[in-house]
Amino acid sequence: MRHRLKDVAERAGVSVKTVSNVVNGYVHVRPDTRARVEEAIAELNYRPNLSARNLRTGRTGVIALAVPELDMPYFAELARHVVTAAGVHGWTVLVDQTGGGPEQERVAASGIGDHMIDGLIFSPLALTADDLTGLDGIPMVLVGERVDHGPADHVAVDNVAAAREVTAHLIGLGRRRIAAIGAQRTPEGASARLRLEGYRAALAAAGLPYDESLVAPAAAWHRADGAAAMRRLLASGARPDAVFCFNDTLALGALRALHEARLRVPDDVAVAGFDDVEDGRFSVPTLSTVSPDKEVIARLAVELLAGRLAGERAAPARELSVPYRLELRESTEGRAQA
Repeated sequence: MRHRLKDVAERAGVSVKTVSNVVNGYVHVRPDTRARVEEAIAELNYRPNLSARNLRTGRTGVIALAVPELDMPYFAELARHVVTAAGVHGWTVLVDQTGGGPEQERVAASGIGDHMIDGLIFSPLALTADDLTGLDGIPMVLVGERVDHGPADHVAVDNVAAAREVTAHLIGLGRRRIAAIGAQRTPEGASARLRLEGYRAALAAAGLPYDESLVAPAAAWHRADGAAAMRRLLASGARPDAVFCFNDTLALGALRALHEARLRVPDDVAVAGFDDVEDGRFSVPTLSTVSPDKEVIARLAVELLAGRLAGERAAPARELSVPYRLELRESTEGRAQA
């Protein structure tokens, strides 16, 4: 049975017009009302009549999500949440991998192809705010750290505050030689710079010196890079008693290198990451991490894009900060006693 707007309205206890406003992305709907409508849409598995709507509006019913790497667990998980959030609006999501290169990012920011998509959720690495301002593209929402206060709406977590909090957690365990893995000095390394800033702020607040020998760069943030960086730290004689890895895949690689070196986690070296990807919940030991709310990032990005498509193109760009929490697991807290 195919449900109609009227069925959703009855389930949510609102008018058909209110349901239409939610589906079409109008922002002037009370949050509690929007939540009831979205819950009714999910319960009834309602899908708009896209053919009729697209003929009426001249749109495709397709948006794009452009990210640097699809094999990075964070982006894969974010993509899943974006697809779910877009489904509330009856949108199909085209997922594009840019590789973080300027040319492919320009293609994405320009709309990927003529009349292919209605809007874009975009995580750029190479392009700057000036680059994006100069493009005659489509409605866009930015996620990530490379561009803020730019020409488009932007959704991100407070990387400095989150990195400071997870480093303070390690300090609170009594660790005093805390390494950092993932530093980058390239223009694309915005996340790395912010997380390093938070790390340094936590050290300063605790009266601990900043030691360059404890900071390990990583050109990419994959497992192999984390393992290699951890091995370099151990071989250098730096002797860390804790390590903050700038994402979870680096941390998973670091755990492997520590295991190879026959060092116990967390007894000898405590390890924390950032992103709360699913792999970290099943590693041995399980991984303590910063958990940005990826579902909220996706939902806010989709809602902002829906608002732009609903006629808010001229409104000033908005900056939205997404909540995070610390997930403390075995890699810093140790295993629970039976």
